[in-house]
Amino acid sequence: MPELRVEALTHVYSAGTPFQKTAIENITLSIPQGQMVGLLGHTGSGKSTFIQHLNALLQPTSGKVYYDGKDVNADKFARRDIKGKVGLVFQYPEYQLFEETVYKDIAFGPKNQKLSEQEVDERVREAAAFVGVKEKYFERSPLELSGGQKRRVAIAGVIAMRPGVLVLDEPTAGLDPAGCRRILDNIRDYREKTGSTVILVSHNMDDAARMAERLIVFDHGRVAMDGTPEEVFSRPEELIAIGLNVPHAAAIAMALRQRGVRLEGSIYTHEQLKAAIRGAKEAGVC
Repeated sequence: MPELRVEALTHVYSAGTPFQKTAIENITLSIPQGQMVGLLGHTGSGKSTFIQHLNALLQPTSGKVYYDGKDVNADKFARRDIKGKVGLVFQYPEYQLFEETVYKDIAFGPKNQKLSEQEVDERVREAAAFVGVKEKYFERSPLELSGGQKRRVAIAGVIAMRPGVLVLDEPTAGLDPAGCRRILDNIRDYREKTGSTVILVSHNMDDAARMAERLIVFDHGRVAMDGTPEEVFSRPEELIAIGLNVPHAAAIAMALRQRGVRLEGSIYTHEQLKAAIRGAKEAGVC
């Protein structure tokens, strides 16, 4: 199965000038096919620079990025090829919608892959279904849609290329709670049905706790933590020290424990918190 692998990756902006800045430094990690990864970090921690290396939008100052064992920066053909295999959805992707209709916007990527008209049509309908864009919107301008609908159209445009890796930079930014839930549910369904790797960049600890099976935490251009949600959220003081929060459920559990309530197990989701409080009540310690 294809694996995404990064070796000693470093990127320096404006090297050799007074404005030189090291954005990421000596990052080495592997992401196996099909994994759901949450990428966390405060603003300026290097997350956005890192993900732009995964499909060769940026080239390393030093180090390598491999997909399926191949260097994505080996030559111009490799850099072009990787863009169809690692799909990147930027923050506020709806600002990048530009075609006359929703259908044409979703079809843009597959058409550039030189697919037949029938294959393009299949990809468009499949991608639209994944993200909940109804076909009745196909002939409408994407600019006429709501914020959440625009976001789904933009994501569909990347999904239509059937990437092995889908990278989403803050996909719920600016959406209301209902819109956030729908987008995240769409992403989860897509991953479960396709087996694709999904990398979710987020500031929202609750989203990360609910969605990811692995969390990678960036701090000042380096990987500060890498583990399961249980492992990462069991270190709340360290997360807070590097400028991040903990999930609401974890914060509530911490506060209850400080007040003497004995809650068993690791708690970082609302479901775990409810179960722990029920168990404490049944045991007579709450």
